Amino acid sequence: MAEREGRTFSLQWQMLAGFLIGLAAGLIAYSTQRDAAWVEFVTTYVTGPIGQVFLRLLFMLVIPLLFSALVVGISEMGEIRSLKRVGLKTLAYTVIVSSIAVAVSLVVVNLLKPGAGVDRDAAAAMLEQSAGRAGEIVQTSAEQPSGIDAFINIIPNNLVEAMGSNSAILSVMFFALFFGIGLLLTNTPNSRALQRGFEGLFDVTMRLILIVIKLAPIAVACFMFNLAALFGWDLLIRLSAYVGVVLLALAIQMFVVFPVLLKTLGKKSPIAFFRETQEASLMAFSTASSNATLPTALRVADERLHLPRRVSRFVLTIGATANQNGTAMFEGVTVIFLAQFFGIELTIWQQVMVMLVCILGGIGTAGVPAGSLPVVALILAMVGIRPEAIALVLGVDRFLDMCRTTLNVVGDLVAAQVISAGEPKDALPVEPVPAAPPQSV
Repeated sequence: MAEREGRTFSLQWQMLAGFLIGLAAGLIAYSTQRDAAWVEFVTTYVTGPIGQVFLRLLFMLVIPLLFSALVVGISEMGEIRSLKRVGLKTLAYTVIVSSIAVAVSLVVVNLLKPGAGVDRDAAAAMLEQSAGRAGEIVQTSAEQPSGIDAFINIIPNNLVEAMGSNSAILSVMFFALFFGIGLLLTNTPNSRALQRGFEGLFDVTMRLILIVIKLAPIAVACFMFNLAALFGWDLLIRLSAYVGVVLLALAIQMFVVFPVLLKTLGKKSPIAFFRETQEASLMAFSTASSNATLPTALRVADERLHLPRRVSRFVLTIGATANQNGTAMFEGVTVIFLAQFFGIELTIWQQVMVMLVCILGGIGTAGVPAGSLPVVALILAMVGIRPEAIALVLGVDRFLDMCRTTLNVVGDLVAAQVISAGEPKDALPVEPVPAAPPQSV
């Protein structure tokens, strides 16, 4: 376990190095030889194709990954039959609190507009260079249904066709959610075998994602060279504003929403809660991994918060996969920021769709470094933005990953506190039960 986390940490620092190298080289090219022929040659035939290969490998795997993760994440909530009521409460809590988290992030990013004010011609040129047809961005967005038609289209009439369309990702997620509920309600030998099959599909796909992610440092360097060579120093200003907005949204959830939940539903002093859970918070921030933090969180829930062990183990284990408030908020802010950066106006309905996918994406995000990258790319495609736009934020993901992982872990402990407060003290024995395999963020 320690060796695996060490490799993960090393990869994140490699991505940071790729970000700095690509940024520095791009800024030099922008400042000294912006219109040189060699810069266009490199971006067209070297850095551009490398980035495209990396994204295509991710897109190739993201549908089976998200589908299997959602199905397994929902169906596993019924594994402990004696805690089925707790499982349903956990599901309801996760959906409601994740909705609040994403709504907070969308309000903040729309009010502050960190991506506004960029040279639109340069943005269009960047997308035209990477995709070959920048005008497709607005056209794809305009062709999407809205209002009641968009609501009806969430339910797919052809699953295979929906899987082949980037704009129908919400339909795929709906079917996965519906199918997972079916597995949750079906307790037969065949259904349990089918569930294990989806778990195997998730394991295989995640292993392949881990292999692809090893290319991320090179891809980040290529992406940042292209962006810096085109946007210059304005890129740093926009990235700083983006990071600030993400941190503000995470802070509101951490220090406003969570204390309200603790005080009203958890019957716990927020100050005492944060004091008693600081060990788990520090572990989450330093490792940027829910997987590495889960043993600490379980010990904190047992020894510091004194929660019923069966409830806390169930909620924290499920929460490591499904209750990812920080990840959902990061995805929501990132999509709206990139839309603002490239001058794409999203309607209220499109932003509602973004919120829904972020909530489900919080359940289906892969437990690997940069695991939210495929989800963000799919959401971009769904609202009519070229997925290549995600290159803009790859370089600052390491620090934001540490912050959102901290929110994820604290959010899991808040969920355990709230759900435990609603359970009778003598209804549940305190002996330990086997925990499901944890997932890192």
